[in-house]
Amino acid sequence: MFNEIIVNVHAFETRVAILEDNKLVELFAEKKEKKLLVGNIYKGIVKNVLPGMGAAFLDIGLARTAFLHFKDIDINTLSEAKKKLFKKNDSSLIRKILTPGQEIVVQVKKDPLGKKGARVTGKLSIPGKFLVFMPNGKKIAISRKITSAQEKTRIKKILGALKDDSVGLIVRTDTEKIQEEDFDQEYSGLAGTWKLVEKQIKFAKGPACIYDENDLSFTLIRDLFNSSIDRLVVDDKKLRARIISRLKPVTPELINRIELYKEDSPIFDAYGVEKEIETIFKSRVNLPSGGNISIQQTEALVAIDVNTGSYVGKGSYDDTIEKTNIEAATEIARQIRLRDLTGIMVLDLIDMRREKSQELVFNELKSAMKRDRAKNKVYPFSPLGLIEISRKRTRPSLLLTYSEQCPHCNGTGRLLSRDSVAVKISRWLQRASYFLKKDPLKIVVHPNVMEFVTTNPDIFSNIKNKLEFDSNPRIALDKFQVFSLKNNKELTVRYNA
Repeated sequence: MFNEIIVNVHAFETRVAILEDNKLVELFAEKKEKKLLVGNIYKGIVKNVLPGMGAAFLDIGLARTAFLHFKDIDINTLSEAKKKLFKKNDSSLIRKILTPGQEIVVQVKKDPLGKKGARVTGKLSIPGKFLVFMPNGKKIAISRKITSAQEKTRIKKILGALKDDSVGLIVRTDTEKIQEEDFDQEYSGLAGTWKLVEKQIKFAKGPACIYDENDLSFTLIRDLFNSSIDRLVVDDKKLRARIISRLKPVTPELINRIELYKEDSPIFDAYGVEKEIETIFKSRVNLPSGGNISIQQTEALVAIDVNTGSYVGKGSYDDTIEKTNIEAATEIARQIRLRDLTGIMVLDLIDMRREKSQELVFNELKSAMKRDRAKNKVYPFSPLGLIEISRKRTRPSLLLTYSEQCPHCNGTGRLLSRDSVAVKISRWLQRASYFLKKDPLKIVVHPNVMEFVTTNPDIFSNIKNKLEFDSNPRIALDKFQVFSLKNNKELTVRYNA
């Protein structure tokens, strides 16, 4: 498999696309006005402590207060008396551990989303390319994806000699066969960064951001650009130079895989990415065989439905369903990564009568989801024939990044039908009839509603007022305005239910 990272830089946003065999599988966007906060460290001030929730709300200098749960408090930062309280594992005791006005150092673990503020933790960490530096830890933990017992022993021996006793380390996946000097260099860099953070903790006045780790060049090197990537192409000289300067002390052997895009046509057009982006926000995804997938995002969960569509197959019915579901399983895993869907997802595949078919589809889905860097779990078929997937949120989904709630439908995607609006107007007129008697009225509606009213005049047959209808394309489809023809005053709000 040929893996590429394509980076497009614009004054307002920077986009990063990951391609596997020329197929778009992940897309990241960093907008100038919507910078990611996950990983940033803040010196905050406790605003409210809520024992009933076992949590506190902190002012960290953002528009909304941040949420800190009892379990996310770092016991190593507490006094001996408070440590005893914390060890009782009673979240309501948070009121005795934190007090309003108290300063506390926290790190963002989840970005703000909608009306929710950021979720933060007191357990700080500074991630590097190979290691995660835990200033208040002591242990060395190794990624489960490193399975060789011999390699684990080698890494633990090297890091045990390198690290301070008061520091914990997490060894990341892309560290197999990394030499001692590389570990030494990265550990020294992370330790130096922590010293700067400690200085900020001591002297900065809260609320304030004391460590920002969301520089794109840093994120690219730490999380995306590793030995499994065959090529990184970027269309901006400055960003390319920043990436190379950050890469030199860590993995200089990857520098020759970085290319500067110099063509006149936009980079995402040249690699076919722009065309694929256009399909991301559509709820329907067509499959090569003729079947299709429907993806519906709600606040509670994501519902994914599979249909055979125009595909009728060449063999038996069971073979047709099996092929469609296997094809859908691969595409669903890609769409989850591409759209960055998180939380709970419920998959309603086409019913299969053969257990063997269910097993094949489930294994295909699990195998495809293993390529996902985000933590996820795929649950077996339920008695209703549904598959559930849980996936950890690390940043806002692309839908939230690139869209905003519709002011007309409030995010439901639905509006009142034309006939429902007409009936609503009729009820308004009945409600107002006692006060308006036989006053002549002008009613302004959307042209679609006007068309319905014109062809169905009997809907207002019981109204005694003289009615004059007017259309206005600027008015929302489910809204209307009522004016008095006597003085041209608007009456709509006065007689609403």
